[in-house]
Amino acid sequence: QVQLVESGGGLVQSGGSLRLACAASGRTFSRYVLGWFRQAPGKDREFVAAISWSGGWINKADSVMGRFTISTNNAKDTVYLQMNSLKPEDTALYYCAATVSSSSRDPRDYDYWGQGTQVTVSS
Repeated sequence: QVQLVESGGGLVQSGGSLRLACAASGRTFSRYVLGWFRQAPGKDREFVAAISWSGGWINKADSVMGRFTISTNNAKDTVYLQMNSLKPEDTALYYCAATVSSSSRDPRDYDYWGQGTQVTVSS
């Protein structure tokens, strides 16, 4: 049973930083891609960033380029999303997800999902 547990969300002022973590368990993830998505009220779930478990492949949405960094700590089976220069439009519920389909930004390709962690950026 794959489990993904997110943490690190919270309330931060515009321009601030947060680091989200996603702890993965229940499987060997060496062939998986781990992704971060977000969903604001009334909007579709949106791709944020994804990384292969080895860290050799990374993909990020244009809206977070230069502000967000995705990384893995294989020893801890954890994926991180470092978010800097946060904006009010980054406010959303952030989800961690896992897939064996490489190079995918489509949430429909992701097989496993966490429960989400709320990020709120005040202006």
